[in-house]
Amino acid sequence: MLELKNVTKIYNQGLVTEACLFRDFNLTVRDGEFVAIVGSNGSGKTSMLNIICGSIPVESGQVLIDGRDITRTPDFKRYARIGRIFQNPATGTCPELTMLENLSLADNKGKPFGLSRAVSKKRIDFFRDQLAGLQLGLEDKLHVKMGALSGGQRQAVALLMATLSPLDFLILDEHTAALDPHTAEVIMELTNRVVQEKKLTAMMVTHNLRYAVEYGTRMLMMDRGQIVLDVAGEEKANTKIEDILEIFNRISIECGN
Repeated sequence: MLELKNVTKIYNQGLVTEACLFRDFNLTVRDGEFVAIVGSNGSGKTSMLNIICGSIPVESGQVLIDGRDITRTPDFKRYARIGRIFQNPATGTCPELTMLENLSLADNKGKPFGLSRAVSKKRIDFFRDQLAGLQLGLEDKLHVKMGALSGGQRQAVALLMATLSPLDFLILDEHTAALDPHTAEVIMELTNRVVQEKKLTAMMVTHNLRYAVEYGTRMLMMDRGQIVLDVAGEEKANTKIEDILEIFNRISIECGN
């Protein structure tokens, strides 16, 4: 279980551009939830993910996983149990390395480093099986450099790499935003299948309202560092895109837009 307790985040503290994004912010994500997060630019979506992953510090409050305080734990240690897929398909993979070499690096995540070979021939069949499960024909391209793959293919491999080792959380940061509509649909369906099959706890930031409605077990809408909508279960299943748009429009009017 993930908990954000009384988190306060201030940008440019002490400067004329000082801005308080979160003040005493609270959120609990239970094991097994797939949370879709929507909101306008500047609402705090990505900042919240960065706080969870340790990419940015907080002024006060706590970040807890299963009751363990990780607020001051550096990001590279958190990533031992957190997988993250970024908006840019080029992020999270090494373009000059082959797919096999990328998968081998991910396969060794959290394991001690020594002088043995990073690429184990004994794991090649395993990687082929994992790639075949993506149903994108990538299992025969193990020796192709990642930089030669399409954006959608790289994002699919990044998803596989992020979930090779046991995880506490999968973080999806607008991971379909840079893809063409068809490829985005493929990656979104693949994401949903991976989350369900591996029984992951996932948090997905998206600007695609349809994805937020159709996928996941819970949906949050954020505005100026606050959660203005939180629906789950049957209530989420009954939520329509029009309902979300109505809230968006009301917020825009309140902001004078």
